[in-house]
Amino acid sequence: MQTYLVGGAVRDELLGRPNADHDYVVVGATPEAMLAQGFRPVGKDFPVFLHPQTQDEYALARTERKTGHGYHGFSFHAAPDVTLEEDLARRDLTINAMAKAADGTLIDPFHGQRDLSAKVLRHVGPAFGEDPVRILRIARFASRFSDFSVAPETLALMCDMVVGGEVDHLVAERVWQELAKGLMESRPSRMFEVLRDCGALARLLPEVDALFGIPQRADYHPEIDTGIHTMMVLDQSAKRNFALPVRFSALTHDLGKAETPADILPRHIGHEERSVRLSDRLCDRLRIPNDCRDLALLMARYHGNIHRSADLKASTIVTLFEKTDALRRPERFRQLLDACLCDYTGRLGWENRPYDSPAYLLAALATVNAVEAGKIAGTCTDKAKIPERIHAARVRAVKQLLNEAGE
Repeated sequence: MQTYLVGGAVRDELLGRPNADHDYVVVGATPEAMLAQGFRPVGKDFPVFLHPQTQDEYALARTERKTGHGYHGFSFHAAPDVTLEEDLARRDLTINAMAKAADGTLIDPFHGQRDLSAKVLRHVGPAFGEDPVRILRIARFASRFSDFSVAPETLALMCDMVVGGEVDHLVAERVWQELAKGLMESRPSRMFEVLRDCGALARLLPEVDALFGIPQRADYHPEIDTGIHTMMVLDQSAKRNFALPVRFSALTHDLGKAETPADILPRHIGHEERSVRLSDRLCDRLRIPNDCRDLALLMARYHGNIHRSADLKASTIVTLFEKTDALRRPERFRQLLDACLCDYTGRLGWENRPYDSPAYLLAALATVNAVEAGKIAGTCTDKAKIPERIHAARVRAVKQLLNEAGE
């Protein structure tokens, strides 16, 4: 029985990058032998075990054979006679198909170290074309290793997989799992660039794909279309290390522009409602978690008002707080402001421009929070008028704040 460190840990060690995950392949073992040494089984489809002390994953060397469409359309064979090279051959990219022996020897049958040096994402072999998840994975790796290019033959294979309908068999949960990981990488726009290059973006996220080619406002720069702007906004959210809901909202905030009538463009009158509808449809289809969905819908509907906050009346500001549930969900409202900051700065030459809306609205929110709603409710004899009285008191407080700021 021989044990090898494999995959991302080997790759990242060669790159000098930290990697807390250590996965191992065991050659020449049986499940019974692993259990006898105290390993705990966790694999459902194939034998994977947790080390009794470190809790690292140890998988028996295995091969796989395609039996149907999609991520689950495979059968696996794990046995003592499966070699390390056979196990590595089923992996996606050459840079992920390296192993390290206990004595430190590097096993690299598919030249992953060479591709690391050349900064190339290259598939291991034809088996790559059997699993559509690998299209998402290579796009995700492009967002992590943003200075790596996709090998031409790999991109061609990805295009063939899209044309052949493989991506149409991806389940929503798996798509979201990979997208969420990619959104949290250092340059998430690269993921969508690769998906667009192979045609997968139009199949998986047609609402996002439709943004490319839609004119932006001329003052943003005429060469920047809505798709490019969206990618710039998304990269701003990564550069500022914002949370996943903020990054997802950055991606979806302008979806309605794709359905804006051509005679209105580059203006986007009424596009908020279209953005909300399209965002809602996308979230339904991919079963997006509620925290990401809720913020995305708020961003789609209200980012225009937030950008114009200095020109809003006190009553409109208070209504904005009430509609976004800012008083009960202040952290989510701050995330909404974070997403708006990314939208504002996601334009050529605007990254360091002052953006006053967050501070302006947070000051107004603090003023609204200081209104004693409970006291107003307690002194109101007509209970049906309590919400109206509280709203009016909040408006008066914001008006006073604005008047004092203008003096």
